[in-house]
Amino acid sequence: MPLTPATNKMLNDETFAKMKKGVRIVNVARGGVIDEEALVRALDAGIVAQAALDVFSEEPPKQDSKLVQHERVTVTPHLGASTMEAQEGVAIEIAEAVVGALKGELAATAVNAPMVPAEVLTELKPYVELAEKLGRLAVQLVAGGSGVKTVKVSYASSRAPDDLDTRLLRAMITKGIIEPISSVFVNLVNADYTAKQRGLRITEERILLDGSPESPLESIQVQIANVESKFASAMSESGEIKVEGRVKDGIPHLTKVGSFEVDVSLEGSIILCRQVDQPGMIGTVGSILGEENVNVSFMSVGRVAPRKHAVMAIGVDDQPSKETLKRIGEVPAIEEFVFLKL
Repeated sequence: MPLTPATNKMLNDETFAKMKKGVRIVNVARGGVIDEEALVRALDAGIVAQAALDVFSEEPPKQDSKLVQHERVTVTPHLGASTMEAQEGVAIEIAEAVVGALKGELAATAVNAPMVPAEVLTELKPYVELAEKLGRLAVQLVAGGSGVKTVKVSYASSRAPDDLDTRLLRAMITKGIIEPISSVFVNLVNADYTAKQRGLRITEERILLDGSPESPLESIQVQIANVESKFASAMSESGEIKVEGRVKDGIPHLTKVGSFEVDVSLEGSIILCRQVDQPGMIGTVGSILGEENVNVSFMSVGRVAPRKHAVMAIGVDDQPSKETLKRIGEVPAIEEFVFLKL
């Protein structure tokens, strides 16, 4: 039983009065769940026949404590974690945490990082993946990559600002932006420090939406300012590289590139093509990839108007060869393209 405002002193004079005489109480949870002065009174009145306590409101308890000195109380010095079972459980938990950290997973129990409750971590998990992939996508769209200095992140949510902790998301966007262009390994512990070292300034904006706050976020948008793009269509009207995404059915999706709306799962890798919107383009590009034995996992087209310009997003399981990408670029209606590795 955890010690929370709801459980604090839940065993008190009132609850002891409702018990049968002769009850025995064992507390190996948290000292504060029992009103210790009330327990002494219940012991003296015979309501509680015996008590065994491993935890106390104040640890160590005072030597002259009436509770510790009581003849019908057995005490131990908070040894709950010293059993063989508890030690084995802690060892397994540590091993799993180390393996997870080495795999690049989030470390919820890091002592030198912001504390993220397990339930929040579980809820944010798909958005954490989305945040990292948007950062990774955005930086690969920069011509040169390493010149990134100014990043703006916008979170659209129906939740109040106090109900949405974005530190974890910001860290993963930082990870996504820095790791593809450096040898630095970024995590929740060192994200802000690493960004500061590299002169990377990340600002955050929250867009409050109407509606039910069941899901923590509706979308995440990443903008990189004062850079040139290797894919001009990714530039917004105000001159920043802009990508936006959301979580659908637990899976991160890319929903916007520049001013073009798309809908593609952020899995594997992506080819973005800007083209003249005309019949046969999906088949033409799909055939080139098929001939080169590159498996297409999904395809989406976003356009500003029929028969004008469109952006085609193609998900692929394997990295196409340079020759394959060259063939795609030689299709007359394709004006520009870029391969992005997630």
